Amino acid sequence: MERRTIGAAALEVGAVGLGCMPMTWAYSGSRQRGAESLRTVHAALDRGATLLDTADMYGPFTNELLVGRALKERRSEAFVSTKVGLLVGEQHIVANGRPGYVKRACDASLRRLQTDVIDLYQLHREDPEVPVEETWGAMAELVSAGKVRALGLCAVGARSGRRPGARLHDATIRKLERVQQVFPVSAVEAELSVWSPEALEDLLPWCEARGVGFLAAMPLGNGFLTGTLTPGEGFEPDDVRARHPRFTAEMMAANQPIVAGLRRIAARHSAAAQGAAVTPAQVALAWVLSRGRQVVPVPGTKRECWAAENAAAAGLRLTPEDLAEVAKLPSALGSWD
Repeated sequence: MERRTIGAAALEVGAVGLGCMPMTWAYSGSRQRGAESLRTVHAALDRGATLLDTADMYGPFTNELLVGRALKERRSEAFVSTKVGLLVGEQHIVANGRPGYVKRACDASLRRLQTDVIDLYQLHREDPEVPVEETWGAMAELVSAGKVRALGLCAVGARSGRRPGARLHDATIRKLERVQQVFPVSAVEAELSVWSPEALEDLLPWCEARGVGFLAAMPLGNGFLTGTLTPGEGFEPDDVRARHPRFTAEMMAANQPIVAGLRRIAARHSAAAQGAAVTPAQVALAWVLSRGRQVVPVPGTKRECWAAENAAAAGLRLTPEDLAEVAKLPSALGSWD
């Protein structure tokens, strides 16, 4: 697989990563697929998808434990990204950016991941009670201590709390400018997909101008862009999509023209490949890859077959005509808040 470079630390990863969250958190059946999840991690590594994205809050803690088990014999092949800053309670998820907590959380993540060093340590959310510079300073000390190789900031969830009229990532960019004064940002993780392209307006150009890596979260639109979801099929109560306005039967039906456009492009590439099938998901990932050399999509999955399919998208090159066709697809309907 093609390799890409993450930020100022010049860390190399496969062009497509693997989001591990669905293996233990947020999606239907996540807790019943432990054995397949281990195989999924291995399938990704076998195909050069070296960046594994997890977080201490996923589960909580179970996701890091699973990744640690999967990497027990293969740690040197993987680039591990995990996150700190969110605590999962019985009723709410709360932020904690206190320096002492950050350092204890890092040690706990190292134990769960069964590793001596975390390749990319990301601030999951800013704690409104703690200046972000203090949290980032504690994270920088972990780099100096050799426990972490590089730092990143997660902007997933930026839609919540946005002021009317503000661009989606205005607050994130202000935060990035502040922490850059303390220690270099190597990567930013934020949502980017065919049906959620807002990062192209402001956040991705900010990263490009400063040599900061961009990890594209939810590049398959929480599964919608794969074309495998049927409008009206419903989701289990523990699936995050059951509460998302874009995943009502009405909105899923209304947004089918987006998937239809991806299918058309996939069909053309399949025909040109003389029988090697190209899927809408691979077209969606190839579009994200085309957004810049520092962009690494991190599609999440718990299934071995999808991990293999996603990794293969690294070899798909969209033509200028394909990209023009994607640009003409209708904007997604339905709130994403």
